Amino acid sequence: MTTTPTSLLPREIQKHIDERNWRAIATYSKAWPDFEIVAPEVVDAMLELDKNDRVLFFRALPTDLAVEVFALLDADTSDRLLVELTDAETRELLANLDPDDRTELLGELPGQVTQRLLTLLSPEDLREARRLLGYPEESVGRLMNPDYLAVRSDWKIDQALAHIREFGHDIDTISMLYVTERSGRLVDALSLESLVLADPEASLRSIMDYSFVCIRAYEDREEAARLMKRYEREVLPVVDSRDILLGIITFDDALEIAEAEATEDFHLTAAVTPLKRGYWETSAWGLFRSRIGWLAILVLVNLISSGVIASYEATLEAAVALAFFIPLIIDTGGNAGSQSATIMIRSMSIGDVKLDQWFRVLLKELSIGIAIGAALGLMGMVLGIFRGGHLIGMVVLATMLTMLVLTNLIGMILPFLLTRVKLDPAIASGPLITSIADAVGLVIYFGYANMILGL
Repeated sequence: MTTTPTSLLPREIQKHIDERNWRAIATYSKAWPDFEIVAPEVVDAMLELDKNDRVLFFRALPTDLAVEVFALLDADTSDRLLVELTDAETRELLANLDPDDRTELLGELPGQVTQRLLTLLSPEDLREARRLLGYPEESVGRLMNPDYLAVRSDWKIDQALAHIREFGHDIDTISMLYVTERSGRLVDALSLESLVLADPEASLRSIMDYSFVCIRAYEDREEAARLMKRYEREVLPVVDSRDILLGIITFDDALEIAEAEATEDFHLTAAVTPLKRGYWETSAWGLFRSRIGWLAILVLVNLISSGVIASYEATLEAAVALAFFIPLIIDTGGNAGSQSATIMIRSMSIGDVKLDQWFRVLLKELSIGIAIGAALGLMGMVLGIFRGGHLIGMVVLATMLTMLVLTNLIGMILPFLLTRVKLDPAIASGPLITSIADAVGLVIYFGYANMILGL
């Protein structure tokens, strides 16, 4: 038996929403549940309202809750809200957003809208936004939060704890404290637990081990998620080329990164240009453009296979039984190449396989390709003998063995080559590998047919 989870929204608030009583929500006198917990519920409620009611509902929310809700909205809904809000309301909203959420918003909006919103920021927030927007689009610098707690190594433990009490209220997380030199260079990362358990009169140096994990601001955001998973970190400091501490990446950022990268890889492996927004937020024209380009390229690649078949017309006329095995050959080769590419793309994306390990991987995949080729080749040979005689069986066996070794290696090598030239290895998609394997398989098939059958 399944149960429907109870809404976290207060019953009175839900009643006011149903009645479209925005004034009552604005003057709600009882305590709201924790804003971070209730925000997803409020978003769900907002999305069920029409456009005009959404704006009125949003304006009725407490400021802190409105900020949490806005950070969770999809791009289209947030864009429409910004158009409807007054400059004063927008200015307050932007000022209260976390810097990383503000940067993500500004990076997704059209240029003219971004410029208008930048004029509403305070001088300090404006400098911060421009600095974060200066990093590459999918870099760690775009995602980092520049608000963190830093201390000096010559401080005492109780001095550091007092610093946390004074400045920790508006920080995204206080689970880690960063020790920096006067220049801002990061020298250590200490957990809050280690400070609480230490002697208050001892110096920070007494609990420092100068061992920490960090990431450069210009690194790809996917690397941040990988490091946090590998070293089991909830927070990751971001530094520049001189190890100057710039900001932090938090666990919720890592979850967003993982979701975005997984979605992008899914799209690429299906030969679809990655969508920047959700399915319903993307127009039909946008979906058409994301798919037509790759499909047109694949049509051109498949013309190679058609040309191979056309060039061996005489071979097919001399041994009609060969035509029976064409679908078997091209489908098997494409499937094997897709398997190899998928395994390799996933292994590289999670850091299980490194770029400099290509030769070890090559040897391993070579042995796997031979084993698969021999097993499927023997199956194909039996079918070939049954359909066309012993010589046709030998053609199928030789083709399957050679083709599966080659297509398996192509599926393995292509992600390495793409990574080497700074492209996403997921471009080595199933449709692309299949199209390449089709042409390779046909060339091998007809080559063996001419040689074995003496055509």
